[in-house]
Amino acid sequence: MSQSARDFVVTQLEKAGLVLDGTAPWDPQVHDQRLWARLLRDGTLGLGEAYMDGWWDAAALDQFLYRLANARIQDAFPKDLAVMWSVARGRLLNLQRLRISEVGEKHYDIGNDLYAAMLDQRMIYSCGYWQGGAQDLDAAQEAKLDLICRKLGLEKGMHILDIGSGWGGFLQFAAERYGVNGLGVTISRQQVALANERLAGLPVETRLLDYQALEGQFDRIVSIGMFEHVGYKNYAAYFRKAAELLRPDGLMLLHTIGGHQSTTHGDPWSEKYIFPNGMLPSVGQIGKAIEPYFVMEDWHNFGADYDPTLMAWLSNFDAAWPVLSARYDERFRRMWRYYLSVFAALFRARHISLWQVVLSPRGVAGGYGSIR
Repeated sequence: MSQSARDFVVTQLEKAGLVLDGTAPWDPQVHDQRLWARLLRDGTLGLGEAYMDGWWDAAALDQFLYRLANARIQDAFPKDLAVMWSVARGRLLNLQRLRISEVGEKHYDIGNDLYAAMLDQRMIYSCGYWQGGAQDLDAAQEAKLDLICRKLGLEKGMHILDIGSGWGGFLQFAAERYGVNGLGVTISRQQVALANERLAGLPVETRLLDYQALEGQFDRIVSIGMFEHVGYKNYAAYFRKAAELLRPDGLMLLHTIGGHQSTTHGDPWSEKYIFPNGMLPSVGQIGKAIEPYFVMEDWHNFGADYDPTLMAWLSNFDAAWPVLSARYDERFRRMWRYYLSVFAALFRARHISLWQVVLSPRGVAGGYGSIR
C-alpha cells in the first residue's frame, strides 16, 4: 500500500510540475514516508496536518500549493472520510447557529497581538484593493475602505451598521473621513475590547452581539468578511434581518469570499484549524437568498487582490515571529503559514473569489452608478 500510494501521489505531483525532493523552491521535500498513505486516507486534511507535523516542507509553500490547485490534482484523489463527514455535518446540522460563538473563540480571540502584528495599521482582516496602484498593505486597505464608502454613498450624519465589524477599522475610517456615526457588532470578545479602545472619541461603538439580536434602522449597512461564517441554512434569515434593519432608501454592501460552485460544507482542514463551521457562498446561493428582500445593484469581483493581501500578511507574520514565538509554538507557526499560503494559492488559481455586492431594498431611482 505504501509504495502504491507513493507512486500515485508522485504521479499527481508530476502533473502539477512538481518534483519530489527536487531543487526548485516549490518542490516538496518529504521527511516522513507515512505521508503517502495519509494523503490518500485524509485528503486535504491530511496534507495540512502533515505539514503541521513536519512530515514535508516546501521552501516556497504558496507556490507549491498554487501548483497543486492550478493542476486540480485533488480531483484525482478518492473521496476521503474527512470530506464525507464535513458534508454530513453540513447537511444534518446548523452548526453556524448551534455554535455561533465558536469561530469567535477559536479564531478571532486567538490574540490581538497576533493580528496587530500581521495586519495593517487599521487591523483590517479582509481583502485589500490593489487595483488602484497601492504600493503596500496599508494603502491597499485604505483604498478598499474608501471604495466601500463611495459605493455606499456615505454622507455626514448617516447612521451606519457594520455586521461583523472586527477591530472597528471600517467604522473608524468612515467616521474620520465621511463624518458618519454607527454601530459595529461582533462575536469576538477580544475584538470588542480593542475596537472600543481604538474608537474612543469617535461617534461609533462596537458591541458583543449576534446580528440577529439587533434592532433599529440604519441608513447604510456593511458586512465585510463575515458572511463566510453564516452558513447556507441561514443565508435567507441573514438577508431578511438586514432588510428589517435598513431604511427603505438605504444601501447595503456585502463583502465576502465566494466559491464558484454551491456547496453545503467547508474544507475539512480549514474547518478544523482555522474557521470552525465556515463555508463559502456561491453566486447562486446569494442570489436566491436576496431575491425576496433586495435588488442587486452591483456585483464586483476582485478576488485576485486577495493573493497579494495574504502574502503581505504572511510576510508580516514571518517578520514578527521572533516576538510572537514567546506565546505561540512551532506547530502554530506552521499551521498559520499553511493557512495564509493555501488561501493565497486558491485565490491565485482563481478557485475562489472576493465579491462586493451592493443591494437596495427597492432599487435606486434612476439607477445605481457602479463605482470602482
